[in-house]
Amino acid sequence: MKEQIKYYQDKLAYEIDAADLFLAIENKDNIIIIDTRKASGYTQEHLPNSINIPHAEMNEITTRHLDKKTTYICYCDGIGCNASTKGALKMAQLGFTVKELLGGIEWWKFDGYATEGTRKQERTTIHCTC
Repeated sequence: MKEQIKYYQDKLAYEIDAADLFLAIENKDNIIIIDTRKASGYTQEHLPNSINIPHAEMNEITTRHLDKKTTYICYCDGIGCNASTKGALKMAQLGFTVKELLGGIEWWKFDGYATEGTRKQERTTIHCTC
């Protein structure tokens, strides 16, 4: 039983869903959202107020301007993409506190939240029933 509890505690410590991320944004929590995809994907569509650091370019130099007291939320396309996992791993290895957005930008949009970029989506009816 204790192992199972630890598993779920760890899961919640390292992952966040769209509804909880939206709430964190609304509450002005100390977070920065990182789009871990290539710049072309970010230009087309990204979460509001996110920054783009492709996971393949994450290192001590490209992240030196970031505050290690902040929690970073990494995301990518969605469940068929592991760029957010690669980015979260690299950020953790560099000493940052990180969470991964479950479902990436696709679940963010599915839940009805707005995006920015050349293919931006306006906010729609929120679908999350969490």
